Amino acid sequence: MLLLSYLFIFEKRTRRPPLNAINALISFGNSICYTTVLSEIYKTYLDPRICFLHTTNFRRFSLNLDVAEIFKPIMVDRLIFTLINRKMLTKKHFVKEMNGILLNEDGRKLFITELDKRLKSTVNHRHLGKSVSYRRLIRLELYKLQKHILGEKQYEPYQSLW
Repeated sequence: MLLLSYLFIFEKRTRRPPLNAINALISFGNSICYTTVLSEIYKTYLDPRICFLHTTNFRRFSLNLDVAEIFKPIMVDRLIFTLINRKMLTKKHFVKEMNGILLNEDGRKLFITELDKRLKSTVNHRHLGKSVSYRRLIRLELYKLQKHILGEKQYEPYQSLW
């Protein structure tokens, strides 16, 4: 059992519906991350239905799920820790609904606002030698994948140096 704060206790991952506040944050954050990656895929020549980790299903997008695996720990998990540790989120931001716990409207607005700030914040890109936003970093990852598919360059996934 991981104790993040006296109000937030995480014992195991649950979803559909999330059974506690931490799982509600993870589910909500991951869904936004998937959507963000999908919006960046649309700015490339990649087909979002063709993937390499998740099961291919031509009626559902899966490439965004694959690429999001790289960015969920960097963007979503870190944001959750920040929101809890800075006491920005409290129990008042959650509601019991559908046999589970979900973020209420104020909680969703706060989460989205802070995630948007994180997407706009910059990190020094090791290979480019300049700062890029996290949103741009996602697109650069997609370009690397595109070059790999075309046989131009071997794909090496982004690694965050904590």
